[in-house]
Amino acid sequence: MAYQRAPTVVGVPNFNAVEDAAALRAAMKGFGTDEQAIIDILTTRSNMQRQAISQAFTREYGRDLIEDLKSELGGHFEDVIVALMTPPEEYLCQELHRCMEGMGTDEDTLVEILCTRTKPEIAAIVDTYERLYDRPLAEHMCSETSGDFRRLLTLIVVSGAKGARADEAPADPERARELAQELYDAGEAKWGTDEEVFNRILAHESFAQLRQIFEEYKNIAGRTVEQAIKAEIDGELKDALSAIVECVEDAAGWFARRLRRAVQGAGTDDRALVRILATRAEVDLDNVKLEYEKLFDKTLQSDISQGETSGDYKRALVALIGPA
Repeated sequence: MAYQRAPTVVGVPNFNAVEDAAALRAAMKGFGTDEQAIIDILTTRSNMQRQAISQAFTREYGRDLIEDLKSELGGHFEDVIVALMTPPEEYLCQELHRCMEGMGTDEDTLVEILCTRTKPEIAAIVDTYERLYDRPLAEHMCSETSGDFRRLLTLIVVSGAKGARADEAPADPERARELAQELYDAGEAKWGTDEEVFNRILAHESFAQLRQIFEEYKNIAGRTVEQAIKAEIDGELKDALSAIVECVEDAAGWFARRLRRAVQGAGTDDRALVRILATRAEVDLDNVKLEYEKLFDKTLQSDISQGETSGDYKRALVALIGPA
């Protein structure tokens, strides 16, 4: 069953962009910066409201709000605030571009952004990427990845761009049975695995249809698709296909585990922490934090507070997560 997405940030009623712009200007003007005022305003407004504040700021003061914020803030706190001020698709495109530029490719980020989104979300990312970088996302990705992993990501991006499926369409049970059988025949029923079949079905079908396919697969194989993927496939492709399966069945659980990896171990993965909290706050962060507590018997707030984050950076993250 698809879960009801519950955000932690929904914007404020009786919103006034000009008043917020004035409050932000006051927080940055003169000697010192009132970081708490910036946190209080920007972590509670929706992204649409933040864009309106940005426009009002330019209109009233002839200045660029993001540039002013950058000049006043620093470190990871600045990263959070700039992420919040950027339209979500643009921010995700910047993160995709960053993870493919320079030496080596950050496959974890590619998987996190591309294997967890619905078709309409992917279509918006694809359009925005080409607008920002004057280069198709699929083309850039092909030059930075290889093998079955590259083929899967390319299929995701291309089928998203074509709007190959409407995510709102109801699942077709008959087709689900046929595709579940195809998956079984391509994996457990034969010697060696036909990754092409897994790629095609998992990249192309809607989340609703995949949910039904995975149910049918269990009936045919006596175990889950996820168990089959982990047994039959390895490397980056396994991680990518597993992410799709987990996000179809339990996106909150997948992001909770990703956050746990970001805050545990040697050093905090601040980029992942900022990216997930900033981009899921208006989507399903409330689900994610509940799932986090269920999985790890600790609240997300306490893990972030007791970890390596501190000061305004920590306060901004905790504000996005909302009360426990």
